[in-house]
Amino acid sequence: MVLSDIHLGTRGCRAKELLHYLKNVQPETLILNGDIIDVWQFSKRYWPNSHMKVVKQILSMASKKTKVYYITGNHDEVLRKFSGMRMGSLFIVNDLVLELGEDKVWFFHGDVFDVIMQHSKWLAKAGAIGYDSLIAINTTVNAVSRFFGRGQVSLSKKIKENVKTAVKYIHNFEETAADLAIRKGYQAIACGHIHHPEIRTIERPGGSVNYLNSGDWIENLTALEYSDGIWSMYTHRVENLQPHHQQNVDDEVYAEDMKNKQLFQIMLKEFQS
Repeated sequence: MVLSDIHLGTRGCRAKELLHYLKNVQPETLILNGDIIDVWQFSKRYWPNSHMKVVKQILSMASKKTKVYYITGNHDEVLRKFSGMRMGSLFIVNDLVLELGEDKVWFFHGDVFDVIMQHSKWLAKAGAIGYDSLIAINTTVNAVSRFFGRGQVSLSKKIKENVKTAVKYIHNFEETAADLAIRKGYQAIACGHIHHPEIRTIERPGGSVNYLNSGDWIENLTALEYSDGIWSMYTHRVENLQPHHQQNVDDEVYAEDMKNKQLFQIMLKEFQS
């Protein structure tokens, strides 16, 4: 199972929905493919119980039968200095290669393809803050929409789907990933980063590769699942939640117990060191 772009620590993160999903699966291997904790916007002023519960659930899974690989991304790049570290069944790595059936699959976050990220990090961070603000606005829009009996709407998703530059960026990202995977002899490549869930075969002059992208847990609420040699895309539906799971996440912001606060301070100290 592959998850990416959860962005714990931001208001756009759908932690309750993710927790509901994690408690109902028992994967042999869980791959966290980058941007799990959003260190860029990490603040002790916003760390809800629901976000802490996701961390605890993942650690609980690792303490039992699930092997967990934490692949670093750009929003949690401070963890790259810990690459190679192992804590029981939890591994921190920068990328990962697994043999699944007859396929050799390469997992990595994908920010290496982002020209803006490589050459103008301050601009990328500003964009991340703007994106989080758009998500906050979207939350208000959806509250009004539900009041009038209408469905959910994603402002940033609509922007990405209709702006030619964004569409071209996604296409170039996928094609570049495919070219690199084929050149290195992999049969499949799994990325995150662009928040665009996808499973498709990409044909290139040098061969073909199965391109996989796990999407995100801000707008798409998606995960890659692998069973009996077949990849599938899981999409979490809000209607799957029980009524008590549908409360506003912000109601929990200041509800941390002492144990949570202590764990948070430890995490904050590690990130800032």
